Amino acid sequence: MNTSSVRRRRLAVSAAVAVSTALSVAIGVRLSGYGVPLALLLACCLSCLTTFSSLLFRLVDAWSTTTHRCEQAGCDFQVRLTHAGAAESRRWQEIAIRHPDHRTT
Repeated sequence: MNTSSVRRRRLAVSAAVAVSTALSVAIGVRLSGYGVPLALLLACCLSCLTTFSSLLFRLVDAWSTTTHRCEQAGCDFQVRLTHAGAAESRRWQEIAIRHPDHRTT
């Protein structure tokens, strides 16, 4: 993995944490206006934080994942690569196209 992709990933993860935290705090502030007890307010904010973080981390991973599939009709063979370079991605693309075991669902 090169330095710029590491930097982009760290920036995306930091942004996901910041957005998740901001959304959770906003929900907590709105709930506190209704007189929700502190323990329940904390539980709601933490559950929102984990849910939003999980969703955004999945989006960050999906953004950096490449999928190569077999081109033969009916074959469900696929390869998923995360943070692969161009040469590595091309090598796995060729493997996916030429794999000997064509599986069908």
